[in-house]
Amino acid sequence: MSNETPVIEVTDLVRRYRNTEAVHGLNLKVEPGRCYGFFGRNGAGKTTTIKCLLDLLRPTSGSVRLFGMNPAKDELAVKRRFAYVPDSVAFYPWMSVRQWFSYLASFREKWNQQLERELTDRFEIDLDQKADSLSKGQKMQVALIGSLCPEPELLILDEPTSGLDPLVRREFIKTVISAYQEGDPDKRTVFVSTHLITEFEGLIDEFTVIDHGRNVATMLTDDARATYRKLRVRFEGAVPSMEKIQGLMPRVEGRELEVCVNGSREETIEGLRVLGGEVLEEQNLSLEEIFLVILDQQKKPS
Repeated sequence: MSNETPVIEVTDLVRRYRNTEAVHGLNLKVEPGRCYGFFGRNGAGKTTTIKCLLDLLRPTSGSVRLFGMNPAKDELAVKRRFAYVPDSVAFYPWMSVRQWFSYLASFREKWNQQLERELTDRFEIDLDQKADSLSKGQKMQVALIGSLCPEPELLILDEPTSGLDPLVRREFIKTVISAYQEGDPDKRTVFVSTHLITEFEGLIDEFTVIDHGRNVATMLTDDARATYRKLRVRFEGAVPSMEKIQGLMPRVEGRELEVCVNGSREETIEGLRVLGGEVLEEQNLSLEEIFLVILDQQKKPS
């Protein structure tokens, strides 16, 4: 484990709205250089947590730290080191894209104009067009480009693929994150909150799954892939009842069963053989499938 100060550290975070707890006792730690996924269903508490990190909301109890500092007490020192892109962005209606970038640059110590040119050219952004007249997807692209050019140490993204065309959003996200982290891979950190996990396949190093305001899993992606597996099993007769089958998210098609396992591969395979099943195939799960399996585990009695 790194001895460096965590970029983000959340300790026993509680955020209550009147009689509703949006976040309940959340803990997480993000080390420098990670691309960190913050996954959960809509309403799970992701945006509330991010607003606490940004000092847009104050915790009811617990603490949040960015770069070891309290964002409420060390506001300027913290904000100069990160960039944030929300799921919905807005621009001053009289500003062109070029003017918008100049406006953002005026608040920053540095601004990578070469990166601005490269990304706006690559994604065909018209710098002279009014930013407010762009499509929703182009607005998000402009916001993401604007977050990269100051070369912050931390990039916080809340549903960053919102509004992007499905044909371009994965390429754009990969380009954005690659362009950002390649500049200083040991120091630049991405914290991305999303429910469109497929877009970040192959990019996420570590993740936390939050459900009903609680941390239900934190794993390195490589460890998760080694732990969660999918089995395809064929039976000579009918597939036995689900009550007899160990595993998660079972799916039956004819005489074949597809079932996911969590670290109990050998035990599950042996149980299926006893029931007359033959394992035909064993597969890795995608990151999105791992997320769904983790949520499915929450439904199971302990």
